[in-house]
Amino acid sequence: MALTTSAESPIPVSEVSRLIRGWIDRLGAVWVEGQIIQLSPRPGAGMVFLTLRDPSREVSLSVTCFRQVYEQVKDVISEGTRVVVHAKPEWYEKTGRLSLRAAEIRPVGVGELLARLERLRKALAAEGLFASERKKRLPFLPQKIGLITGRASDAERDVLHTARERWPAVRFEVRNTAVQGAYAVSQIIEALGELDAREDVDVIIVTRGGGGMEDLLPFSDERLVRAVAAARTPVVSAIGHEADSPLLDLVADLRSRTPTHAAKDTVPDVGEEHERVRALRERAWRVINGLLEREERGLAEVMSRPAMADPHGMVEDREEEIAALLDRSRRVLDHRLARAEDELTHTRARVVALSPAATLQRGYAVLQREDGAVVRDAAEVAEGDRLRARVAQGEFDVAVGPHA
Repeated sequence: MALTTSAESPIPVSEVSRLIRGWIDRLGAVWVEGQIIQLSPRPGAGMVFLTLRDPSREVSLSVTCFRQVYEQVKDVISEGTRVVVHAKPEWYEKTGRLSLRAAEIRPVGVGELLARLERLRKALAAEGLFASERKKRLPFLPQKIGLITGRASDAERDVLHTARERWPAVRFEVRNTAVQGAYAVSQIIEALGELDAREDVDVIIVTRGGGGMEDLLPFSDERLVRAVAAARTPVVSAIGHEADSPLLDLVADLRSRTPTHAAKDTVPDVGEEHERVRALRERAWRVINGLLEREERGLAEVMSRPAMADPHGMVEDREEEIAALLDRSRRVLDHRLARAEDELTHTRARVVALSPAATLQRGYAVLQREDGAVVRDAAEVAEGDRLRARVAQGEFDVAVGPHA
């Protein structure tokens, strides 16, 4: 129950410490899993002190146990060992210090660790973190490579030496971290975040040399796997030897067999590239020469034909043919014009012969009434009507007399 206190009615420190102890005692004994990061079995001492750390979090607790509890497992545990401890939380009232009093310590077996990793692998695979379609392509020639590895390690030397031997101009941004033990995961994640945030880093290599299964456990940590999956920069994993396969290999954009292969997979070989360029230039030269030679042969074949040997002869032959055609066309045109002229003269003569003027020339006259109408019948006029007579050479008026 919550206490009722105030500035006027405080409670002593000892009372607070006593109450805390009472609350903690209610928790009872618990089974706790963690990694031993500090072990102090002082010779002759009845108590053994160790520090237990959560491998996935920045949390640790002090643990004490009687000497006989430690003696039962001293040959199978050491700093870095994962253990399961049956312990009861204890609160020391005088110092305000919390610790666990261990009654039993059991090292976590390899079989159990493998089973846990398999369950984690299946869960992450179901989320799609290992899917091939989400993996990013590595740049052909990275200008700067981020390298996360142990300080002064063989893996670091192998990567740097191999990469610079293949492409001397390559640059590195190195982050040295713990690569095993309780602090490895947090340090690697921090280094990964720093390198991923840099615009000049084109690819990141995470590497370490070989080791036992427990040494490589940080590279199967769920937090590290998710951090690599979320990284913007392509990540290359080169952990241990070819037979080792932590979960980092599955989520990385490229898995290399060894640190040396990581450098080979990331950096092209300048000698090989020069040779490739030379081979491509030779191939291009052969293709161009072959094309030119083929065109030259085709041109020579065309030039060897009779028409190309004497091009003016073809023009001269056509000139005579064209002259003959022109002469023929003139004759045909003249003939048609003459025929048309004859037909026109004949038609004109017929028209003239049949025209009213020709009739008048033969002594006929055309009588018209005053309104201009032509008189065709004697019954159309009466005695005394005035008519207009048109003859070949002019016109005159006439008067209608009595009908005969």
